Amino acid sequence: MTKLLEWVFGVLVLGVAWAILSFDLLDLRLPQTYQEVAWPMPLYLLVSFGCYSLATVGYRVATFNDCEEAAVELQEQIKEAKEDLRKKGLKI
Repeated sequence: MTKLLEWVFGVLVLGVAWAILSFDLLDLRLPQTYQEVAWPMPLYLLVSFGCYSLATVGYRVATFNDCEEAAVELQEQIKEAKEDLRKKGLKI
């Protein structure tokens, strides 16, 4: 099973559970407070997912490893390219 199918299946299960609780499709006769809590649940989950995603990206950016050697090598390649272009007559 691919990751996409796993996510689609998970969202489908949550959607069906939400619909059953919100619209009382199985005639469970749940108290009104359960339905009032279940109704905005997709919005709560979406906001929670957004906060989690933002925190994950922020953490990954904060702990990103610097590649000093690669930066030096890239600067050298830029210098070489500029010198080569100057030799060919391009003014930079």
